[in-house]
Amino acid sequence: MDGRVEVPFFRPDIGRKEIEEVVATLESGWLTSGPRVRRFEEAFASSVGATHAIAVNSCTAALHLGVHAMGLRAGDGVLVPAMTFAATAEVVRYEGAIPLLVDCDPTTLNLDLADAERILARVASGNAPGTLPAGLPVVGIIPVHVGGLMANVESIRGFASRHGLWVIEDAAHAFPAAWRPASDSSWRRCGEQTAQVSCFSFYANKTITTGEGGMAVTGDAALAARLRLLALHGLSKDAWDRYAGGGNWDYRIVAPGYKYNLTDIAAAIGIHQLARAEEMRVARERIAHEFRERLGHLDEIEIPPTDPDRIHAWHLFPIRLRLDTLGVDRDGFIQELRGEGIASSVHWRPLHLHPYYEQTFGWREEDLPVASSVWKRLVSLPLFSSMRQDEVDAVVGAVRRVCARTTLARR
Repeated sequence: MDGRVEVPFFRPDIGRKEIEEVVATLESGWLTSGPRVRRFEEAFASSVGATHAIAVNSCTAALHLGVHAMGLRAGDGVLVPAMTFAATAEVVRYEGAIPLLVDCDPTTLNLDLADAERILARVASGNAPGTLPAGLPVVGIIPVHVGGLMANVESIRGFASRHGLWVIEDAAHAFPAAWRPASDSSWRRCGEQTAQVSCFSFYANKTITTGEGGMAVTGDAALAARLRLLALHGLSKDAWDRYAGGGNWDYRIVAPGYKYNLTDIAAAIGIHQLARAEEMRVARERIAHEFRERLGHLDEIEIPPTDPDRIHAWHLFPIRLRLDTLGVDRDGFIQELRGEGIASSVHWRPLHLHPYYEQTFGWREEDLPVASSVWKRLVSLPLFSSMRQDEVDAVVGAVRRVCARTTLARR
């Protein structure tokens, strides 16, 4: 072996307390939604400044519950960023509604409100993109905080208010993150009344993990009750209420709900991940800043932006290739990194360039020019809180060597 350091794209940061809590859960005899889920919900709500938190088995489930609880109906339209994962738009399709794809801001990759205005105007005028129906009733917007850098939530809420839209926040990347409108303003945490419903992910590569899991938070008591009801078959009582000591077996089905509840086994991990969330965010931030300092001088790449009015969750570190300088395309660059022992990824192929959205709604590359262009240059480097210094050094060294090698090859 040549002694090189192999770096995975992510590695969950699991401590001894998480393991001991899982063992204690298994020994308790209560494995599904129960006391640990309640503890996790209460602690998470407190951590983001929300009144209510509903633990579910994925961020996708949280988003679906959100759009359903907001009354989304077949034939409605919802503004959704093109630069996002499948879940943001597919939950709209679950209800038979239509995602109206919006281009991204060229700097942050977050949803471009100016393009959202253009889409609304085109729909209203009968000149909707692709095969979207004219006069489509648009009822909501689902912004995404790409990579953990929060969008301007005040601008989004103002936009939504002007157009009579609800806001459901896809915060899969944005815990713990915060925003403020100016340096002399107070911080507002993601989930602290930043939307009617904010939806978080605890997938294995997220800033905290439960393996699979998610959370929906809201400040609206009636909406929280609806979300909780829908999360478990529309039952009038959850399992903890029915089977805990003194509970009653009986229940009533009061709505056609879903099987989206989180287990106590998963919550056992989440309780202790949550206690370490800021510690792990700071570790990610330190690594991101080191990447920025050590890679920022390279002519062949652009590094991701920061903002003094954001607390960045640093879920991702997406560089952008300057393809006019390099002698390889994005996929070739990724292959070169792989040859150096460094795993990487792309976030994301824009939704309008996937066959389903092309074929179903007639979206074309030119409909969303910024997303269509920028995704060809994106490479997400490894970034996780348990990265060792030798792994950080390996990533930096590999990127430098690949840039030098491919630039020389072009010349």
